[in-house]
Amino acid sequence: MTLRNRFTAISSLSFGVVSIITFVVIFIAYYDSTKISYFDRLKNTALISAIYYLEKDELPKPMHSQIKKEYNHLIQNRQVAVYNQNNAVTFGMNLDDKNITPEYISKARTDGKVQFMADNNFYYGIYYPDNQGNFVVFVKSSSDSFSSQIIRLLIIMLSVLAVGLLIIYLLSRYLSKIVYKPVSDVIRRINSVDNADISQAITSTHTHDEIDELIKSYNRLLGRIGENMLLQQNFINYVSHEFKTPLAAISGNLEVFAQKERSPQEYKQVAEEVLENVYEIESILNNLLLMSGLSKIEKPHQLFRIDEVIWKVHEKLQNHRNRNHAVISVKLDVKNFSLLEYHGNETLLYLALYNIVENALKYSNNSPVVIRIYEKDGHLAVDVQDLGVGIDPEDLLKITETFYRGKNVGAVKGSGIGLSLSESILRHHDIGMTIQSELEKGTTVSLVFDRDLT
Repeated sequence: MTLRNRFTAISSLSFGVVSIITFVVIFIAYYDSTKISYFDRLKNTALISAIYYLEKDELPKPMHSQIKKEYNHLIQNRQVAVYNQNNAVTFGMNLDDKNITPEYISKARTDGKVQFMADNNFYYGIYYPDNQGNFVVFVKSSSDSFSSQIIRLLIIMLSVLAVGLLIIYLLSRYLSKIVYKPVSDVIRRINSVDNADISQAITSTHTHDEIDELIKSYNRLLGRIGENMLLQQNFINYVSHEFKTPLAAISGNLEVFAQKERSPQEYKQVAEEVLENVYEIESILNNLLLMSGLSKIEKPHQLFRIDEVIWKVHEKLQNHRNRNHAVISVKLDVKNFSLLEYHGNETLLYLALYNIVENALKYSNNSPVVIRIYEKDGHLAVDVQDLGVGIDPEDLLKITETFYRGKNVGAVKGSGIGLSLSESILRHHDIGMTIQSELEKGTTVSLVFDRDLT
C-alpha cells in the first residue's frame, strides 16, 4: 500500500470512527430525551385524569364540564385505569391490562409513581390519595409515534453518515495528493538525476519542513557517495600510476642488469635501488591498509610522552631517510611537563607525525626543518615549519584529500596519502591541525593536543 493510500485509509477511518461515535451519542441522547418527554406528557395526563374522575364530587358541575371539554383529547376512558385500594378498576375503560401488574400498582403506591414500556405502549402510573380512598391512576399511550420519530431520525443520521464518510474519503484523497505532492516531486527529481554524475544535488524546497530535511539528507548522502566514488576513481588512477613507476624501475633495472656480468659494487647498487622501490610500494600499501581500518580502531588509553615520539621521528628521518640532507631541529619550550603526557595510540601518532615531518623535509629545498614543542592556552602545541616551496592557496584547500598532490611538487616523489592519513589519525585523537603556507616561503603545520582526551 502506498503512503498516499495509507494516509487516505487512516484519515477516513479516523474521521469515520469519530463521526460514528458522535452520531451514536446524539442518537442515544435524542432517544432518552424523547422518551422522557413522552413520559412527562403521560404524567400530566395521569394528573388530569385523577382530577377528572376523583374530584368530580368536589368540583362544581360547570367547572367539571369545562375540564372535560378542554382535556377530552387527553382523557380517554380506554387509555385510563383508576385502581382502588383493592387494585380493582373503578374508573376508565382500560380493564384487565396484562401489562399493569400488581407489582407495578404496588410500586406506584410505594414510590408515588411508576413508568415503563411494554407491547409498543408507554405506561405511567401515579398514587393519588382522595377522600374516597387511596387510588392509583394509570394511563397508557401507543409508542408508534415515538418509534416513527426514532426510525426517521435513524434513517436521516445513517444517510448523513454515509454521505459524510464519502465526503471524508474524497477529501482525504484530495489532501493526500496535496500533502504527498512534494514527495512525488522528490521522487521525480531523484529519478531524473544523471547516472554519470550521481553527486548532483536536487533543488531544495526551502520550506523548512520534513520534505526539505529529506532533500538535504539526500543531497548529503549523494555528496558522500560521490566523494567515495571519486576516491575510488582516484585510487585506481593512483595505483595504476604510483605502483607502475617503482615496478617499472625494478623490472627495468633487473632486465638491464641481467644482460651481462656485473661487479659486486654494481650488484649492491641495483639491490639498493630495487629495495628502495619495494619499500616505497610497501609503505604505500601499509598506509592504505591503515586508512581503510582507521575508523574501526577504538580510542586507546595508553599513556606516553609526545616529545619522546617526536625524538623518535627526528632520529628516524635525520639518520635514515633524509636524502636532501636538510637539518631537523627540535625546540622544546614547555614548562608544565605534564602536558607532554598524552593518552592515545602511540604507533598511530608516530605515523602521523612522521608523515608531517617527512613532507616538510621533501619540500624544504634543503632548508632547515624546525619542530617546535610549546604551550598554547593550557594545551600542548607542536609546529612543524619548513622554508621550502610552499603550497598554492588553491591547493591548500584540498591538500588533506586522499591522493591529492599540489601543482608545484615537481619531481618529488609522493603518493598523496601521507598528509591525508595524518589528518585522519589526528582527528581520531581529537587533535586539531591547521596548515599555513605561502609559495616559495614555506609551510607550517600546527597541532594542538586536547588534554582532556582519555
